[in-house]
Formats: sequence, structure tokens, C-alpha cells
Amino acid sequence: MTAAATPLLLDTHVWVWLAFGTPGMFRPDTRKRLEAADPAHPLHVSIISTWEVAQLAARGRLNLSRPTKAWVAQALAHPSLALLTLDDLAVVVESNELPGDFHADPADRLLVATARIGGYTLVTSDRQILDYGKAGYVNVLAA
Repeated sequence: MTAAATPLLLDTHVWVWLAFGTPGMFRPDTRKRLEAADPAHPLHVSIISTWEVAQLAARGRLNLSRPTKAWVAQALAHPSLALLTLDDLAVVVESNELPGDFHADPADRLLVATARIGGYTLVTSDRQILDYGKAGYVNVLAA
């Protein structure tokens, strides 16, 4: 399956941008793929991203319009989004055994492992993840 045909997994910042309604943050081709999502072909958000949002909000690095739990619930309520839980032991193991040279951020490692194991294309603007994808280790789509 080519990267263009694989389901999309959103990096945390991409999900936040969508939730905040900032479509101008995306490249035109990426925006087109994101807008094509529907309940039959949803955009995927990892439970790890909800944890990251809560961490950022607790540290004052992300200002949400309501309490974090309510914000997350609303941000996930769109019918074109699907939440991925972290219940696959292979993902947890893979996050610690990623091939090549990848940085130590646990959330990024879990997102990359989820994409690799689940066959997703990870949508991100994170240069380290994009470079890792360019090296052939994970399907990526530049936000």
C-alpha cells in the first residue's frame, strides 16, 4: 500500500491545529487529504496525543478554551476522527526498538511505532519525524 493510500495518523500538533480550526497551517496537498476524511475513512488520533495535550495544558504551554477533559472530548467528537487506544503490546515494544537513529521523546516514539505497526501515514511538521520517514522507516506526510 502506498503512503497516499494508507490511513492517516495525526501528530499531536496537527490534531490541535485541526481542533483550533487553523487550516492555513497545512500545505495544500495535505489539507486536501485531511478534508477528504469521512467516517468510513477517518483521521486517526492516538491516545498518546490526548496525554500530550493534557501535559501541555498543565504546563501552561497550550491554552484551551475549557477544562482539558472537556476540550479533548469536543476535539475528538468530529465524525471524521477515530481515537486509537494503546492496547497493542507490539506498539509498546516497537517504540523501544525503532530501527535507525530516532530521538528519545516517548510520545514521538509511540506515535511512530503506532504508524509502523498499524500501517498509518503519520501527518506531521516535526522535522525529526519527517527525516525518519525520508530514511524509509515510517510513512509520513508533511503537514
